[in-house]
Amino acid sequence: MPSCPECENALDFELDEVDEGDVVACDECGTEYEIVGLEPLELSRLDDELDEDDDELYDEEEEEDE
Repeated sequence: MPSCPECENALDFELDEVDEGDVVACDECGTEYEIVGLEPLELSRLDDELDEDDDELYDEEEEEDE
């Protein structure tokens, strides 16, 4: 069973039960991950992507104000 990169807790899913694009969450810390690869397993933390999008939006607003 895979483990959470954030807190090292076991993630509650089996590799043969998920597909690329599925979202899984850690029961211990609540961090959500998108499955971006299965062989080998690759997880992308979802809130990291949201933070980057927020930063880009903030940068665009600053440029408009200038």
